[in-house]
Amino acid sequence: MSVARKIRILADAAKYDASCASSGGTRRDSRDQQGLGSNEGMGICHSYAPDGRCISLLKILLTNWCVYDCLYCVNRVSSDVERARFSVEEVVNLTLDFYRRNVIEGLFLSSGIIRSPDYTMEQLAEVARQLREVHGFRGYIHLKTIPDADEALLARAGRYADRLSINIELPSQDSLDALAPGKSSRQIRQSMAGIRLKLDEAREQKTQAQQIRSLPGRPAASAPPPRFAPAGQSTQMIVGADASDDRSILQVSAGLYAGYRLKRVYYSAFSPIPHASARLPGQAAPLVREHRLYQADWLMRFYGFDASELVLPGGMLAMDMDPKLAWALAHPEWFPVDVNRAPRETLLRVPGLGAHSVQRLLDARRVRQVRRADMERLGTAGRKALDFVHLPDHRPGAVPLSSTARPRPVRQADVRQQPDLFDAPAVA
Repeated sequence: MSVARKIRILADAAKYDASCASSGGTRRDSRDQQGLGSNEGMGICHSYAPDGRCISLLKILLTNWCVYDCLYCVNRVSSDVERARFSVEEVVNLTLDFYRRNVIEGLFLSSGIIRSPDYTMEQLAEVARQLREVHGFRGYIHLKTIPDADEALLARAGRYADRLSINIELPSQDSLDALAPGKSSRQIRQSMAGIRLKLDEAREQKTQAQQIRSLPGRPAASAPPPRFAPAGQSTQMIVGADASDDRSILQVSAGLYAGYRLKRVYYSAFSPIPHASARLPGQAAPLVREHRLYQADWLMRFYGFDASELVLPGGMLAMDMDPKLAWALAHPEWFPVDVNRAPRETLLRVPGLGAHSVQRLLDARRVRQVRRADMERLGTAGRKALDFVHLPDHRPGAVPLSSTARPRPVRQADVRQQPDLFDAPAVA
């Protein structure tokens, strides 16, 4: 099979994995004339998805062969899809070739499980090792890790990768037992815990290295601490393949953030696959639901909300408005908020006000009273917030919601869709 054909098969098979962001890595470049590439965006000719997102990672599978029979996965062992497999050298050469063409800034590499978890993990880590040590590649590398793989192989992967990720896939073990026989939530979490311990060790060693002081007039002679996945770890959950409601999904996410210090939990709306099992839903999960979960996730991480606050009594998020606005409308006793007196935590709960806007208001009120004109200078966000705040020259009381705050129906076309991340010229 030609490399071009393998690319089309294995890039298409990788599109179901959403966790391919390239944030958080240690800055590296080749301005010293040593090595190749950079993990920053400068000088890279990026591709863009139709919704405007910048896509600059070569996103492929090492192979779409897999020993597991996860019912929701198009690459399951019982699937009749066309199979392909890259060699380690082919992935390395493709990454370097696309980088030299200014198509990508890094590599996102995952794989089906072939032979055994250890064998597959060894192959993934070897790709990263060759890129780093043989070719001096300094671009971004994200590796999917295999939960049952040996800890030494995970440590090796973290030495070369910027980010590691393990997909938890479904919120509960019961769902895994029904749809992904052979996979264990306990084993997945154990692997996450192992990665977190290595991340903590690397962070502690870095702190200790920075505290070393040299003799007067002499440069510091301490060796750099061992490198381990400086961009941390992430995971992904499939939404809508089982009966889990939004409350349970967000509670699992909150536990993952707290227990394993994940950088991101990604949500992927279930999409029907060919020859699907009757145990799977017959329709795709609404992309609006995926979108609302991302919004709620953001509110939990940066705005102080709890998962139980954001969902409706039935356990689902509101589909016709964002979770923050839905919460505000359900808690009129919180409003209106006095912008000149309320603490930061309260201001963050005002619809329309983001973390940056709140900080601007806090800075302004240190020297003078914030007035309506100041809110309007924040743009649409500030005008939306006027329905929920009072100021020296603005007291809304029981004023009906303005058009900026009133919820509007959400169309599927308005929601970001998972793009096909590979649309580059075929490589012979």
